[in-house]
Amino acid sequence: MTQAERDRLVALKKAKKKLITQRQAAEEIGVTERQVRRLLRKLRRKGDRAVIHELRGRASNRKLPAEMEERAMTVLSDPVYDATSRLFARFVRHDSSEENMRLLWSYLERFGRPLAFYTDKAGMFQSAVKTKRQEQREGRDRPEMPPTQIARALRELGIVWIPAHSPQAKGRVERQFLTAQDRLVKGMRVACVCTMEEADAYLEKEYLPWWNQALTVKPADAADAHRPLGQESDLAAILSHVEQRQVTNDYTLRYCGKIFQIDRQDIGVGMRKARVRVEERLDGTIAVRFQDTYVRVRRCEQSGCQPPPSAETRAVPPLHSTSKAKRKSQWMKNFSVRSGPSLREAIEVSNARS
Repeated sequence: MTQAERDRLVALKKAKKKLITQRQAAEEIGVTERQVRRLLRKLRRKGDRAVIHELRGRASNRKLPAEMEERAMTVLSDPVYDATSRLFARFVRHDSSEENMRLLWSYLERFGRPLAFYTDKAGMFQSAVKTKRQEQREGRDRPEMPPTQIARALRELGIVWIPAHSPQAKGRVERQFLTAQDRLVKGMRVACVCTMEEADAYLEKEYLPWWNQALTVKPADAADAHRPLGQESDLAAILSHVEQRQVTNDYTLRYCGKIFQIDRQDIGVGMRKARVRVEERLDGTIAVRFQDTYVRVRRCEQSGCQPPPSAETRAVPPLHSTSKAKRKSQWMKNFSVRSGPSLREAIEVSNARS
């Protein structure tokens, strides 16, 4: 029993003997009066154990099975692991999702799809949980967050992502960095490497072959766990920046402040107000997929997009016309009018009568 639990027990016993009121006991313990009454009822049933949490001493629901724990201890006790330390690397100008997708593309084309990738918890691999200032998240479950672009790509490729939960888990990578800072830097200096292209060429032709020949170990199991890329693995579509957009009534969609018009030949049933998948690919092109079919789009200005005709479109006259066609009145039609005298003749007739 902890000291805090002993203090709580003393306050409850004083309230039970009427030495203090329940309100005073609640203020002393730091709970409500209702909770004090519950604790007093529990004190009468279980005695001093009423202040001890009932889950104390019980196994956690998240505890690993004994078989898995024993297997993990057996693997960790081995002097040498099955990892081969084979190295695959490229030089990049900045660490971003785009550059990681380019490197992943090269890796997949050369080796195939691995079962899992083991990385750190960088923001490009998982979405960060937003917390308010001065708020702590210790002891709380991580809420479900939308996947990042790389996490989505790995999920579509059927590759498991394993995050490293401790600094020691990255020890192999950090040791490789130490070796590269010594041998790789000196080798590029001797080779007079000055550009990014020259650095990648030296890395591919000199450093990586030396590393994979001198510093790798043979695996305990020679079987390759990589899986081949199938036709369903469209790397150009998967390794891209993907977002969802809604099609408007005139079969246009907005992406990154631009308007794209769907080709009239690709318009299908149920496309209006539907959500489509927009892929901004690594080569800079834009691809739009509706359900399982890609549709052709063209970028247009806001004032230059004209809605394509469809079967549902009808020619409806405007409610308020700005101009009206002038028509000749027909009220004199079929009305015979006799021709009268001219003005001069009328004057002469008038003078003769007078």
